[in-house]
Amino acid sequence: MTKKQKKILARIITAFTLLLVLNVLERLNVFSAIPGKVPLKMILYVVDYLIIGYDILKKAGKGIWNRQVFDENFLMAVATAGAFALEIYNAHGNLLLIDDCNEAVAVMLFYQIGEFFQSYAVGKSRRNITELMDIRPDYANIEKDGRLVQVDPSEVAPETVIVVQPGEKVPIDGIVTEGNSTLNTSALTGESLPREVGTGTEVISGSINMSGVLKIRTTKNFGESTVSKILELVENASSRKSKSEEFISKFARVYTPAVCCSALALAVLPPLVCIIAKSSPNWSSWIYRALTFLVISCPCALVISIPLSFFAGLGGASREGILIKGSNYLETLSKSKIVVFDKTGTLTRGVFVVTAVHHSKIGEAKLLEYAALAECSSSHPISRSLQAAYGKEIDRSRVADIEEISGHGITAKVDGHKVAAGNLRLMKKLGIEAAECHSLGTIIHLAIDGEYSGHIVISDVEKPTSREALSALKKAGVAKTVMLTGDAKKVAEKVAADLGIDEVHAELLPADKVNQVEKLIAEKKKNDVLAFVGDGINDAPVLSRADIGIAMGVMGSDAAIEAADVVLMDDDPLKIAKAIRISRKCIGIVYQNISFALAIKFACLALGALGIANMWLAIFADVGVMVLAVLNAVRSLNVKGL
Repeated sequence: MTKKQKKILARIITAFTLLLVLNVLERLNVFSAIPGKVPLKMILYVVDYLIIGYDILKKAGKGIWNRQVFDENFLMAVATAGAFALEIYNAHGNLLLIDDCNEAVAVMLFYQIGEFFQSYAVGKSRRNITELMDIRPDYANIEKDGRLVQVDPSEVAPETVIVVQPGEKVPIDGIVTEGNSTLNTSALTGESLPREVGTGTEVISGSINMSGVLKIRTTKNFGESTVSKILELVENASSRKSKSEEFISKFARVYTPAVCCSALALAVLPPLVCIIAKSSPNWSSWIYRALTFLVISCPCALVISIPLSFFAGLGGASREGILIKGSNYLETLSKSKIVVFDKTGTLTRGVFVVTAVHHSKIGEAKLLEYAALAECSSSHPISRSLQAAYGKEIDRSRVADIEEISGHGITAKVDGHKVAAGNLRLMKKLGIEAAECHSLGTIIHLAIDGEYSGHIVISDVEKPTSREALSALKKAGVAKTVMLTGDAKKVAEKVAADLGIDEVHAELLPADKVNQVEKLIAEKKKNDVLAFVGDGINDAPVLSRADIGIAMGVMGSDAAIEAADVVLMDDDPLKIAKAIRISRKCIGIVYQNISFALAIKFACLALGALGIANMWLAIFADVGVMVLAVLNAVRSLNVKGL
C-alpha cells in the first residue's frame, strides 16, 4: 500500500468513527442540551466533512479556476455543500438542524471509499507493469585489465564481449561464447521453467542469470535489444485507446454538463411553476431532489472502470509473455475469426536439420563432409544445417574456387575434387542424372568430379505445441485457419494435414502473401477480424495489412515485431489462443460494466427526479456502482486459468 493510500485510509477511518460518534450522541439527545447560536452539532459535522472531503473541494475549486468545471469533483462538491446549505435555512432565517448534514458527510465518505478501492485496483495493475519494467538492466560488465568494469548498456557496441554474473540481468542480446548457466526468462515469456544455456546459445536481454558466469558476445545495440523493444511497447500501449474508451470519454464530456443543467432545471423550474400556479414552491424539497440527482449522476463507474479494465487486461497479458501494443488492439483481437499463419518460424521451429541421406556411394558421413565444406561460405539456414550435421570445425583451407549459382546451388573444389551441391536444376545444368527423392523437405543433390554421389534431405521441424495451438484456436471460436508459405506445395500440405489447418497456399513470394491476405479480407464477414501470425522480415507487409498482426518475439525479425500489434515473447503459438481468450474476457468485463453502470444510473436518476430516491440511494448509485465496477474490472488481471 502506498503512502497516499495509507493517508486516504486513515482519513476514511477517522471520518467514519467521528460520524458514528455524532450519530450516537444525536440519538442520546446530547446536542439539544448544549446552547449556542451555531449548534455544536453543525460545527462537528463540518469538521468531519472537511476531514474526509477537503481534497475533493480543492480539486473542484481548481477545476473551476481552470475552466474545466464539469467533472465528478464538481458534482460531489455541489451536492454535498448544497446539503449543508439546506441545514441552515428555515422560514424564520434561524439555524435549524435536520438530517441532511449526516447524508452530506456520508456521501463524501463513501465516495472516498470508492476512490480508495479504485486506487488499490490501479496499483495492483501497475505492479504487473512495474514488474515488467524491472527487466531494464542498470549496467553491463566489460572485462578490462583483468577486472570487471560496469558501463551503461547504451555505450556497449555490437560484437563486444560482456560478462554476466549469477543474479545479474542479461543487458543486451547476444551469443554465449563461454560458460554454462540457467536463465530465468519468466518476466519476458511468462514461462517459470529456467532455460539451460551454453556456448553458442543465443540469449535475450532481460533474462536473469541464475547460476554460472557467462561471457556473451553482443549482437545488437542496447536500443535494438529485446528488453528495450519490450519496454517501448509497454510504455506506449496506454496511448492507443480502444473504441470503448473513446466512447466513454466522449460520453462523459457531453453527459456531465447535461446532468448539471438537468439538476438546475429540477431545482428551479417546478418551484417557479408552483409560484405561477399560486401554490407553495417548496424550494428545499426540490433543491434536495436536484442535489440527489447530482450525486446519482456522477459517471465515476464508467470513467474509472472502463480504462482500468483495459489496463488490467494489458497487464495480465504482459505477465503471460503476451505484449499487446494498446487497448485498441486488445479490442480488435477479441473479434478474431480468421487466423492466418506463416509456416517457417511460426508453426515450425525455423531450424533446418538433416533428416536423411539417400543413395550415397561414398558413405553418409563423407557425403555430409563434402556438402558442409562446399557450403562453408554461405550463411543460409540450409548451409548451417549441413555444417551442424557434419559436427566438426570447418577447415576452409580445404576449400577453393567457390561459386554460387543463383537459384541452383554451389560448386567448389574440396580437397582437389570438384563438388556440386544444389537442387535438381543444378544437376540438369551440369548434365548429371540425379536420383529422384520422394521424401518431404529440401533436397540437396551432390555430384563429385562429375559423378552423382547421392542426396541429403533437410527438413524443418514442427513446434511441439503447434497442433495443440490449432485445436485451441478452434475451441476459442476461430472459424478458419490458413497457412501461407514460400515452401514447396508437398511440404506445405503435409504440415497443414499434420496440424489440422483448414486452408494452405504454398510457393508464395512476400507480395503473393499480401495478395492472399487481401483476398481473405475481401471474402470475410463485415465484423470478423483477420489475424496474421508471422516472424520473418518478409512478413512485415502482411502483418501491417492484416486487421491484427501477431509476431514471434524471440525468433522474429525486428521489422516483424515493429509491424505487429501483438508480440509473443516465447514464440509459442499456443499463446495465440490465450491472447484471444484474454482479450474476450477483458471486453466482456468492459461491456458488463457499461451495461450495469448505465442501467443503475438511469433508473436511479428517474427515481431521484420523482423524489422517490434519497441521498442514501444516490450513494449506492454513485459510489456503490463504482466500487462494484472497479472490483469487476480487476478480474481482467486474472488470466492464469485461461
